[in-house]
Amino acid sequence: MNSKFWQEILNQAEVVKTKEQSLARLIDEAILSKASVAEVLTSRLAESLGEKYVTASDLEQIFTKLYLEDASLAKAAKKDLKAICDRDPACNCYVIPMLYYKGFQALQASRLAHVLWKNGRAHLACHIQSRNAEVFGVDIHPGARFGTGILLDHASSFVAGETAVVGNDVSILHEVTLGGSGKDCGDRHPKVGDGVLIGAGAKLLGNISIGAGAKIGAGSVVLDDVQSHTTVVGVPARPVGKPLHQNPSKYMDHHVK
Repeated sequence: MNSKFWQEILNQAEVVKTKEQSLARLIDEAILSKASVAEVLTSRLAESLGEKYVTASDLEQIFTKLYLEDASLAKAAKKDLKAICDRDPACNCYVIPMLYYKGFQALQASRLAHVLWKNGRAHLACHIQSRNAEVFGVDIHPGARFGTGILLDHASSFVAGETAVVGNDVSILHEVTLGGSGKDCGDRHPKVGDGVLIGAGAKLLGNISIGAGAKIGAGSVVLDDVQSHTTVVGVPARPVGKPLHQNPSKYMDHHVK
């Protein structure tokens, strides 16, 4: 983890602690006592997802090992944090998503579950998926693959199926579904390219391709491929123009050119 980046987080945490004394214990234990973003997430996620049979202590050991063995997990978390602060006008420091944003936390939990899934530990991966859905209201199958620089904004009721793929620098609002379109087996979920913006409540169904820089309007139902740098809206979704920017995910602008 970049030491400059981590020091910035520590500095922000100190400011929060000074300004809001009622949160001093939380800030001390959750951030200031840790040595990295990985340690913060290990503790925070284990505490949130632990339960009677697979306790917080159990998960902390599992997550610690995963972060130590796979450096890409912490790097992805860093890029996700930066994406949130860059794109979300409600977020002005890294401490907020690390401690409070369920979209960020659920995505990091799903990244851990995905590593377990790839390593043949399907039952433990599905257990984390289940707890993720119960605690954060985000249901991501551990087989789904996500790039980095992802913003899950609000994230409530976000669903991603087993063979869904999401590229880099994608922004996804609440109540979005990356689902199947029937009882097909095998590769059956959407493939979302880099820089895509998906509006609230949009449903992307089936093994379809969403081209880089595309924009999906809120409430749309997408059943067919979407070309790169194209805006689609409606039920079913149809092309209506071009996004105002090459990478609409970074600007969060839902207007049509």
